[in-house]
Amino acid sequence: MLNSVELDNFGPLQHLRWGKLSNINLIIGANSSGKTFLLKAMYCSMRTLEEYQRGNDQRTAAEILADKLYWTFQADKIGDLVTKNADSPLACKIKVDSREFRYSFGRDTTKSITSLENHVPPRNSNSIFLPPKEVLSLQNIILKSRDVDKEFGFDDTYYDLAKALRTAPTRGKNHAHFAKARESLEDMFDGKVELDSKTNRWQFKKGNQKFPIGATAEGVKKIAILDTLLGNRYLSKESVVFIDEPESALHPVAISRLIDIIVSLADSGIQFFIASHSYFVVKALYLAAQKQQMSVPVLSFVERWLADDLISGMPDNPIIDESIRLYEEEVELALG
Repeated sequence: MLNSVELDNFGPLQHLRWGKLSNINLIIGANSSGKTFLLKAMYCSMRTLEEYQRGNDQRTAAEILADKLYWTFQADKIGDLVTKNADSPLACKIKVDSREFRYSFGRDTTKSITSLENHVPPRNSNSIFLPPKEVLSLQNIILKSRDVDKEFGFDDTYYDLAKALRTAPTRGKNHAHFAKARESLEDMFDGKVELDSKTNRWQFKKGNQKFPIGATAEGVKKIAILDTLLGNRYLSKESVVFIDEPESALHPVAISRLIDIIVSLADSGIQFFIASHSYFVVKALYLAAQKQQMSVPVLSFVERWLADDLISGMPDNPIIDESIRLYEEEVELALG
């Protein structure tokens, strides 16, 4: 799994160090603090390691990485990712299974990374990025925009997910944790989302009724995406899953149940990185850490990035403080 990440002059992330990572890792921060940027930076590295030397792909790791950065961040040139006014190059170093993968480049870099060092063996697993918005209803549009039109719009996190969802379901017995998680996920929305082979469109099946995916609730579609990736075996026990704002379109009860499922999947081996600004997500993960006595490293932005662990308690963060303040204010009003 991913053990640590170090970033210098990577967009809004000028100096970031995060180590002792675990199976579930949390990033807390307000909008524009760099949460999504960090998730995407880690995702680009993991996908590079997974695509390198896979099948008939003859590209070097540097070529794969440059392409992934270009289509994920969609800058005119990848050198634009270097922090403005920085006096040194962009640098990234991650450790995967205690082995290093590092690279760096300057502001003038277009699409050729010359400084890259990789000691991580090729990986057979698939990592995935789950964005705040669902992609089931947009899948064909996303694929066309990239496969046919070759245009910016949907970045590689959406494109990779759209391709992963296209993988046909696999028959046979699934991993016990995965099978249990799928039962829980489908129970959350009391039905199942399936791809209609005749129309090549997703639909929501509830009992004997079928509904077009466009008429299905946003939260149902988000949950169905994770269910589908477990069902078609795109995800394995060695996968890394990056989730940006899991609270989007989900009510508090659904958030709690989703966190329970994530804890179960993490116990099977999948590693999760979750970026959120929801008190419900943080509290649910905190309670899970306390109940299970498991490490949940948390990176919290308060003027600068601070590392902590939920097993040690709730971190100091303006988002958490404001949520508690509102709750206390509500209690005071209720009690008169």
